[in-house]
Amino acid sequence: MTKKLWEASKEVKKNSNLFAFENFLSKRFKKKFQNNYKKIQKWSIKNSADFWDSFWDFSKIKGEKGKNKIKKSKIFFKNLFLPKSKLNFAENLLSKNNNQKAATFISENGYREERNWNELNLNVGKISNYLKNNGIKKGDRIVAYMSNTIETVEAFIATVSIGAIWSSCSPDFGIKGVEERFAQIKPKVLFVTNNYFYNGKKINIINRVPQILRKIPSIKHIIIANYPGQKFQKNYNFKKVKTKNWQDLLNFKDSKLNFKKFDFEHELTILYSSGTTGKPKCICHKTGGVLIQHKKEHQLHCNIKDGDNVFYFTTCGWMMWNWLVTVLASKASIVLFDGFPMYRQNDLLLKIADNEKITLFGISAKYIDALRNYESRMKYKYDLKELKTICSTGSPLSEDGFKYVYNNIKKNIHLASISGGTDIVSCFVLGNLYQPVKIGEIQNQGLALDVKVFDEDGKSIEDKKGELVCVNPFPTMPLKFWNDKKDIKFKNAYFNQFKNVWHHGDFAKVKKSNGSFVIYGRSDTTLNPGGVRLGTSEIYSEVEKFKEIKESIVIGQTWDNDIRVILFIVLNENKKLDKNLERKIKLNIRKNASPRHVPKKILVVNDIPRTKSGKIVELAVKNTIEGNQIKNQEALVNPQVLDQYKNLKELKY
Repeated sequence: MTKKLWEASKEVKKNSNLFAFENFLSKRFKKKFQNNYKKIQKWSIKNSADFWDSFWDFSKIKGEKGKNKIKKSKIFFKNLFLPKSKLNFAENLLSKNNNQKAATFISENGYREERNWNELNLNVGKISNYLKNNGIKKGDRIVAYMSNTIETVEAFIATVSIGAIWSSCSPDFGIKGVEERFAQIKPKVLFVTNNYFYNGKKINIINRVPQILRKIPSIKHIIIANYPGQKFQKNYNFKKVKTKNWQDLLNFKDSKLNFKKFDFEHELTILYSSGTTGKPKCICHKTGGVLIQHKKEHQLHCNIKDGDNVFYFTTCGWMMWNWLVTVLASKASIVLFDGFPMYRQNDLLLKIADNEKITLFGISAKYIDALRNYESRMKYKYDLKELKTICSTGSPLSEDGFKYVYNNIKKNIHLASISGGTDIVSCFVLGNLYQPVKIGEIQNQGLALDVKVFDEDGKSIEDKKGELVCVNPFPTMPLKFWNDKKDIKFKNAYFNQFKNVWHHGDFAKVKKSNGSFVIYGRSDTTLNPGGVRLGTSEIYSEVEKFKEIKESIVIGQTWDNDIRVILFIVLNENKKLDKNLERKIKLNIRKNASPRHVPKKILVVNDIPRTKSGKIVELAVKNTIEGNQIKNQEALVNPQVLDQYKNLKELKY
């Protein structure tokens, strides 16, 4: 039986948004749910149109709700929720206009600044009116090559307030990565930061602009934002484009906000696939779908309330940035961090969480693993009195990661491992306050999402590993891929595997006993020794237990008409791989995973390839060792490390 780590008290449950929503549904539909998540979930799936219609009312979305709840279609992604509804995304985010704190920015070097709701409204009004005054209109694309600052948030809200479409890359993307993404959507405006800082190093961004302009001639306006806390730099002028500094926008006289309503299906933002298997796909998301899904996750699953203070460690190039910014729609404030999360002290983010009185602390599973390696003696170092929820995403959180949180960070905490993706800019599986937190498990599927696990024949299975799917339509299905005629790439991405069912590409298991999920990694990187599919996360969770090992990456090498498991490890300082350590690693994997998981070879490397959002890229290593072309190295933050995986003599016998 899986160990229970935490359960919300009766008082916490009764004071939750989920409890209030349950009562709201009970009154509206004369149905009792008895504080039972499974019952609410079952009803929400069976009556998904009623669910989304009701949640619009419960969460008080500002807009004009259409009379019909759903426009049905036989084609999965053509189902439309709340058709003919109209709203303005920015109006919903600017949910207050007072002197309370709306956003906080903190740099790795400790520089801090705040923006209250009055200031946020004022600045957004000036920026949006500047854009309109310069001919920017509904449907135009505005892009940002910016750090995770308040200015970026203001630029985003101003963009969507006038119906323009937002897209962003963080400054750690190189010129080619920016060009490959933004050139596809032909933007008119570029917001750019002059520089940024990472691990104490100042990195110039403005010098990259001339080359970006040559590659993307559609850009006609550039707005340069000074990195917070830095001295104002000189005015820049770039040929054939109108160049302004951020201060020019704030000096714009007209600050009046005019929230024109746009269709529920109107384009909101364009996000990008990782690009590790080819040119990044431009995933276009919908205004109403993103708002209502995010508010559902924030309020019903994460229990975010008016006055809460929410933090997520992210860059503007990751979907969690979008998720974080939408927190404003729940009348909570947000905390933005920019830089290296372990600059000068390994637990810097936890120190910030304590100082800022954070109520929801969002980090990656990788960050928790790093803390385990670096801060073994932390043991409740910070009070974290206000902290109610810790969210973990980016990759599967290991059992040791779960234990570490409760044994070292905080005992009385809702630890919600969550999983979804850029494709849906939200989550399929996540937490809730009605069910206990169990070690190594994601509590359940999201409300109104009929998430299942299929075998290779498309049959639903429980207590067995298979493909994560969603069998009912939902509001955050992307509108389309940009420049994808007849939705050919779109259909291939999500509906090629199973007919009229969303195939997400995760290798997973759902437990029959309680509906909890375990994610084993991406299904395109599962291991197949002897024809048996194995998840890489089961190997990682064992390898992470060794103090000698900093991190690891595991792949399946095609060998002798089969697949053999190869484990690459990065050792901690002054550690070495000897026969004794190798024997212990294999023994642990054999004992706690299975004999099939045991790697045939264990090799030491200096570094591991990863994407801009920090995810390790197993497929790039597999293709490198097998001599296949790496289609898009620009998607990696450190493509040069792949050289050490080439032509390894140890893999030739």
